[in-house]
Order: sequence, then structure tokens, then C-alpha cells
Amino acid sequence: MTILDRDSLIVSTLIEMYPDACCALFFNNPFELLIATILAAQATDKSVNQITPALFSRYPTPADFLTLSQEELEKEIKTIGLYKNKARHILATCKILVEEHGGDVPANREALEALPGVGRKTANVVLSNAFNIPTIAVDTHVFRVSNRLGLADSKDLWKTEQALMEKVPESLWSQLHHCLIFHGRQVCHARKPACDGCQLALHCKMYLGADGSK
Repeated sequence: MTILDRDSLIVSTLIEMYPDACCALFFNNPFELLIATILAAQATDKSVNQITPALFSRYPTPADFLTLSQEELEKEIKTIGLYKNKARHILATCKILVEEHGGDVPANREALEALPGVGRKTANVVLSNAFNIPTIAVDTHVFRVSNRLGLADSKDLWKTEQALMEKVPESLWSQLHHCLIFHGRQVCHARKPACDGCQLALHCKMYLGADGSK
């Protein structure tokens, strides 16, 4: 089996395993996804989903968020890690959205990454899930799983993203992103991966060992 065939097999298997893989954050529009993704940095989607429905019900627009002081917003999101920094970033982002983008979330990477608290990963999540623009957002799960499976071979997030974009058709980028996350959460855990029940174990560097044989 060639490397290309092997990579294609891994990708197709992941898609077959997780046909319903999708964004786990609750959102109804690009603004809600942007805020939820900022909140989810170094926090779980589950913890974010516990507070965002009520938060967005009370403050549905950037202008509504700007009626809050930083201290008031901190109280709204205090169950989320790094909530003080996130409150500051969210309010600064909302100010820019109102003053420079008419209250709308921009659908381009440069403008998104210019927002406080928004890096490449967050921009990729918003572009893919809110605007259907193909991207591969490399979070801890995508990074771990893709490197274990040999779809990438890097200790760098950007190089991992590049490797995946080079090996996978653009039409599958967003879908693969979600499949890798689902696999990381359900099977390929960071500390105790469930290798014995994994359909991809025989393609996994961690399972096979350094010499390539179990």
C-alpha cells in the first residue's frame, strides 16, 4: 500500500466511523459561534454550552454585549477558565464588530484574526462552521490524532495543518476536522487511548510502537 493509498484509507475510515461529526458548540449564527469559540479556548465545549444559551438569549448582538462592564461579563462567564481575559477579549471584539463591521462577523481570515482573542484556530472554526469555507482547525485532538495516524509528522500546529491540507481534498477539510475531534474524544484519548477497539490501530504509530510492529 502506498502512502497516498494509506492516507486515503485513514480519511475514508474516519468519515465512515463518524458520519454525523459536527461542531459541538451550540450556536445559531456567526456571532454566537465566534463568542462560543473564544470561550472554548482551553475549556471544554460542554462547559461553554452550559452557559451560552442563556448568555445569548440576554445579549444576542455585539451591541448588547457592550452594555456590560467587564466585571458584569466576568460574572456571566465565571465558570469558564481564563474568564477574566476572555471577558476583556470579547468586549474588545464586540467593539470592533460594531465600529468596523456594522455589527457583523467578517467572513475572511485577515479580519477575523485581527479581533482580540481570535487566532488561526478560532478563525478556522468560524470560517468553516459559520460560512462553509473549507478549513482545518487544528486543536489538541486534531493535532494528536493526525500525528499518531501519520497524516502529519510535526510538533507544530501550523505544519500539522499544512500537512493535512496537502494530503486531503479541500472538499473534505471541514468534515475531517470534525471526525478527528470525535475520534480524539471517543477513542484516541491523550493518556489512555482505547487502541484495542480502534479501527485504525494498525495505522497508528502509538499502537504499533517506534519500530512499526506491535
